[in-house]
Amino acid sequence: MKYADVILPLALPKNYTYAVPESMEHALQPGSRVAVQLGKQKKYAGIVKAVHEQAPPYKTKPLLDMLDKDPVVYPTQLAFWSWIGSYYMCSEGEVLNAALPAHLKLSSETLLLFNDAYGDDFTSLDDDEYLIAEALHIRKELRIEEVQLILDKSEVYSIIKKLIEKKVCLIYEELKEVYREKQENFVQLHAEYQDEEQLAALFNDMGRAPKQMELLLAYLHLLKTEGNVRQNELLKKSGATTAQLKGLVDKNILWIEKRTVDRIRTSKVDTQINFDLSPAQEAALQAVRRHFEDKQVTLLHGVTSSGKTQIYVKMMEECLASGRQVLYLLPEIALTAQIITRLQKHFGSSIAIYHSRFSNNERVEIWNKVKNGTVQIVLGARSSLLLPFRDLGLIILDEEHDPSYKQQDPAPRYHARDAAIYYAGLFKAKVLLGSATPALESYYNARQGKYGLVELTERFGGIQMPAIDVVDIKQEMAEKTMDGHFTQALKTAIGQSLDEKKQVILFQNRRGYAPFLLCTTCGWIPHCKQCDVSLTYHRNQDKLHCHYCGTRYPYVFTCEACGSQSLIPKSFGTEKIEDDLQQIFPEARIARMDVDSIRNKDSHNKMIRLLEEQEIDILVGTQMVVKGLDFDNVNLVGILSADSLLSYPDFRVNERAFQLMEQVSGRAGRKHGMGKVLIQASNTRHPILHYVKEHDYKSMYEAEIAERQQFGYPPFYRVLKLTLRHKNQQVVEQAAQILASWLHPHIGGQLVGPAAPLVARVRNNYLQEMLIKLPREARVIAHIKQVLREYFIQLLAEKRFRSVVIVPDVDHV
Repeated sequence: MKYADVILPLALPKNYTYAVPESMEHALQPGSRVAVQLGKQKKYAGIVKAVHEQAPPYKTKPLLDMLDKDPVVYPTQLAFWSWIGSYYMCSEGEVLNAALPAHLKLSSETLLLFNDAYGDDFTSLDDDEYLIAEALHIRKELRIEEVQLILDKSEVYSIIKKLIEKKVCLIYEELKEVYREKQENFVQLHAEYQDEEQLAALFNDMGRAPKQMELLLAYLHLLKTEGNVRQNELLKKSGATTAQLKGLVDKNILWIEKRTVDRIRTSKVDTQINFDLSPAQEAALQAVRRHFEDKQVTLLHGVTSSGKTQIYVKMMEECLASGRQVLYLLPEIALTAQIITRLQKHFGSSIAIYHSRFSNNERVEIWNKVKNGTVQIVLGARSSLLLPFRDLGLIILDEEHDPSYKQQDPAPRYHARDAAIYYAGLFKAKVLLGSATPALESYYNARQGKYGLVELTERFGGIQMPAIDVVDIKQEMAEKTMDGHFTQALKTAIGQSLDEKKQVILFQNRRGYAPFLLCTTCGWIPHCKQCDVSLTYHRNQDKLHCHYCGTRYPYVFTCEACGSQSLIPKSFGTEKIEDDLQQIFPEARIARMDVDSIRNKDSHNKMIRLLEEQEIDILVGTQMVVKGLDFDNVNLVGILSADSLLSYPDFRVNERAFQLMEQVSGRAGRKHGMGKVLIQASNTRHPILHYVKEHDYKSMYEAEIAERQQFGYPPFYRVLKLTLRHKNQQVVEQAAQILASWLHPHIGGQLVGPAAPLVARVRNNYLQEMLIKLPREARVIAHIKQVLREYFIQLLAEKRFRSVVIVPDVDHV
């Protein structure tokens, strides 16, 4: 008898084992999807992790069905999922849930079936029951959503329960395949008109039908240029209607065939690497190759605009030449637009993009192309790391320092950089980390010799690094020379750039119009009813937004505390900056790039295109404008409030502030002459501002690494953050104290907390946090994680703490 361990897309503490029916024994492979039953009714599509002959210590259910002829993942991915689950303290089911496209994760759909034995006498039923019974009698089966529509209410389960008890209906669970192939209509010319003489005669006969002749000419043109003629493209090109096309079909001149097509169009092309490297780039490329001879990971530390992307392209070309796949990771979906345009110049359309904004059907198709090896290069955000690569040879992490590489919610809370290094090890592949401002952990590993280190210290084409000036806000406020939130220095510099027909980028790391409203009489500030956080005013929608739970409230005109109507917006976000700029520079074309303005799949691409075509003069934005964007005509960057970046209570605050300011500064003067950067700050003596002004990463690193070592933070220790949440504040505080008391004998002084975070309540759940500092010893880390798992079970076994949610975040950033 054979058994299969199956990973289900659920947060289960362990995988279930099922009996393998004889009919499946020879065909079943690890990585295949199977239909299984869990509990009395529910059916799921799980993935087979292993097939063996060892019976589990419980009665097994049989596998219901095999859903695929071929596995949807390889053993390499199963090993990777297992590591992620173990290292990041989550279940393999949660990893599966994150990895598989939604349309490959099937779960059962409940059907109500009419019980013919009941008959058609419904007089004993109440009104709601009667309606459903009658519908069932006619239709024979109903879905839950259909029952809700019939009764015009969402709560229908009590009614369904009564119908089942009265034996009017039966319950059936149907496993539903959601993915559908895309089909399109293709137009073809009938065989008799393939002959040129017949075709010429046809055109002579069509003189009295000019629209149909136009349609036929458009068909022939598309056939010559495209090879295949899609119906929608033909109608668009010819300006004809469906009825006019049908006329040609009815005359047996054209015919229409329905074909299955790819949603993601790719084609094999010869790579064309049509550029030469500078001497500095060539030296860096040779150094990367040397390091890869004996090291798996190499860090490419190159200043902004030093041409790191061209080195990536050369490494990708070498990897493709060896027949292996490449994964190019970016921290944000937003960055893919510019990078894909560059890479397509060299690799054509053989590159696939993968991120969460694709439809579920598109994601399934990319998944399958990566699995069967037809896609050789994948460009994407962190989720693309979970694709089923067949033979991965190189992983490139651009902007490797970026905190967006860390998944926050839901589980698995993995760090794409660290997970990529482990994943590459499974393929014996190489990892190239690139950044102008590397994460301290990465630079430390490179300095210690664990990673290779290659440095590019000059900009491509001999362009100088931008000149950076720090402007004192306090002084200008005292002198009353500020214009809104702009110092005279910044205002003058923007005016000069506009006069020179150059573009400007302004960075403010807060979205909305004003971060809070303030009652000038008593100091009251409107707060979210579900979270302990002030509401941000968004003027475009005239609403107050909570940036934690997403709730929106109407604008408040009257103070709830004292009743006065003296509420004013305080501080400023990107909307306010945009508004002020329109007053100061009315002729300028101003745009905003933040989460509110970039919502759909194409809006960011359109914004980038407008910037490249110089249709925008001033771009105001949050961190989106910082990350890796390349615009030739930008010669001025303004950072409007450096103090807000330097005052956050976190051990990484100085590192993050340096990275943000240095990265956004790098957007200036990338091609035509030296750029300029103006940083507005009140605390102009902060050491980080000095390092940014001098572009001095190494001095910043030395200062920060000394403090990290003194106080026991990464890279010298690993940090594991525990968050407990519950709707009752007292319960969650008690649970946190008990858990901390259990952990003290094992960890002692390396436990920080528990304490309430800055925002102590989110979505009506009260929070408690604690940090555990772990030495960088695999054995100790594994032991502490096991202790934690046991204590979680022990704590949640107590009745009063059963509904407390515990969230472990390994390598918290």
